[in-house]
Amino acid sequence: MDSIGGFHEVENDGELSLVYHHPKYQPIPQTQTPTSPFGETAIDDLSFQPLFLCPIPRYFKAWSDSNYDDTYPISSSPEFVISTTRIQQEDDHSILPLFWCNNKDFDVDGGCYACKGSNFGTDYYVCVEHPYDIIFHKECVQSPSEIKHPYHPEHSLQLSYRSARAPKIECLCCGRIATYLLYYCTRCDVVMHTICAMKSISFVVDQPKSHDHPLTLFPRQASLTCDVCGLLRKNPTYVCLRCNFVAHNDCMYSPRIIKISRHHHRISYTSSLQSREWSCGVCRKSIDGDYGAYTCNKCDDYAVHVRCALRIDVWDGVELEGVPEEDDITQDVGPFEIISEGVILHFLHDHHLRLEVSILYDEKKICQACVLPIYEDNRYCCVECDFTIHEICAKNRRRIQHALHPHPLTLSGVSKYDTDTFRCNACDRCCGGFVYMCPRKECTFDLDVRCASICEPFNFQGHKHPLFLALGPGENPICQVCTSKSLIPLNCIKCDFIVCMKCATLPYKAKYTHDRHYLTILWGEEVCNKDWCEVCERNLEDTGTKFFYWCNECCTTLHIACLFDDEPYVKPGQTLKWKGRPQEVKVLGKKNLSRPLCDSCKYPCQGKIYSGDEGIACSMKCASDLFSFL
Repeated sequence: MDSIGGFHEVENDGELSLVYHHPKYQPIPQTQTPTSPFGETAIDDLSFQPLFLCPIPRYFKAWSDSNYDDTYPISSSPEFVISTTRIQQEDDHSILPLFWCNNKDFDVDGGCYACKGSNFGTDYYVCVEHPYDIIFHKECVQSPSEIKHPYHPEHSLQLSYRSARAPKIECLCCGRIATYLLYYCTRCDVVMHTICAMKSISFVVDQPKSHDHPLTLFPRQASLTCDVCGLLRKNPTYVCLRCNFVAHNDCMYSPRIIKISRHHHRISYTSSLQSREWSCGVCRKSIDGDYGAYTCNKCDDYAVHVRCALRIDVWDGVELEGVPEEDDITQDVGPFEIISEGVILHFLHDHHLRLEVSILYDEKKICQACVLPIYEDNRYCCVECDFTIHEICAKNRRRIQHALHPHPLTLSGVSKYDTDTFRCNACDRCCGGFVYMCPRKECTFDLDVRCASICEPFNFQGHKHPLFLALGPGENPICQVCTSKSLIPLNCIKCDFIVCMKCATLPYKAKYTHDRHYLTILWGEEVCNKDWCEVCERNLEDTGTKFFYWCNECCTTLHIACLFDDEPYVKPGQTLKWKGRPQEVKVLGKKNLSRPLCDSCKYPCQGKIYSGDEGIACSMKCASDLFSFL
């Protein structure tokens, strides 16, 4: 195992700092000459510089040795050493500092391939062995397998690789979510980015945003409550001895004015609140007015915890102090042009649409926006083709600010990934209708129009209290309707009720072709195990169903998947593709007269049919098994 990285005290211009060094190849901490990431050599003699190993085979070997766990330690040395005492791995190869390669530029939008962090380092390495000349932060390349850090003096931190599937956890230094290559304490469940772990630490910080006096590093960080966020956290802490003021290192630079996804006005930081009861506009929990918070200058009753306001899914990371306010969301252009009375031209369709009122239910008619059947609702129908859309869906705004994403979302009829469908980030369903997408290149956030319609407070017809998006990232409780883990939960702040977005966006009432009444959703204790599904003719007790549609007058019972299919928001006629693979699957409508056997599960196809070169499938799951395209 390589030597442990650590810190030394260094005084520069009278200011004392803790500076990272490694005893093997950085024996004496010293001020480094700035280097350019664009080709200028800044080191006079490179002959004594050690060679470093490409991180990819380094952590892939550790991954295979760990039985493919979500988080696993990396114990190998970062140095590329060729000797008779060490067996070189077949894929091991050294990499080059980027300033050695005069024809290589660092892509500021691409980020480091090891930690996936984007453009927050200074020096970089390039791997020319990789087909795309991938880039790594210097800190990620030179990271020793173990480090002793002043912010966590109790235990050493182990270099580890943490997959995106693992529960979300924030970096002890910067407060951002840390995944992939990082330092980890298994005893305390503490993580640090590699770059954060190697940054120099000032003993004294001169007048940060949160306080008027210099703050001094206090080593026993877990014993003091932060005056900015009001929390007792295991974070590096600074104190002002003159004022008895305490601030975490990631709180003392909190921005003054920001815009968050949960409120339509800007909010400003204040060191204390007026004496009254306050509830956080994000987590809905009580706020202690003796500590810092964010408040709205236009709404007298709105306040947010500091840590809630600065969450990565709530704030876009932009400081707005001194920036003029522009409410461009409310000035959005409407979704259609009125041609005449009852006739419009929607921006996502080329032909005129005519309003039709209260037409009887036709199971073949679906809304092109939300992909739900059109019952007795008003709808717009195209005068030239089969395009149909709910009247309410036609009024969906072209640009919205949604609680689930910090950036404004734009409405589109086409996925930006060159496919007919997309996967909604809220309900995790495959969708083929209109999509609210984040236009930023670095964002991969998509929201279907049903999930986009969810706002706080949300009135769920199966519960007596309003629901909120009050739980933080990584909190995935069990939905009390479908009994599955919630990707994005809506929760009641008065009781323990939880419902996932997938269930919350299903229509409470639905129509079945062979029943003249509306069916309603039923779940939990009301489920009768003696009922049979009208479509698949299977006993609910046999299928373990606790969630279905039910007609109280006719005693008609249907599985959710039998009424709407397992992927209800994929339209017949669409083609499914995945990440550019050559296999394509055509989605066909249900066969009312015949039910062909699925080539995967061998059961009759009840709803839509997925057709490909290898046969047909009755569901997305069977299509995945049969065609290997997901």
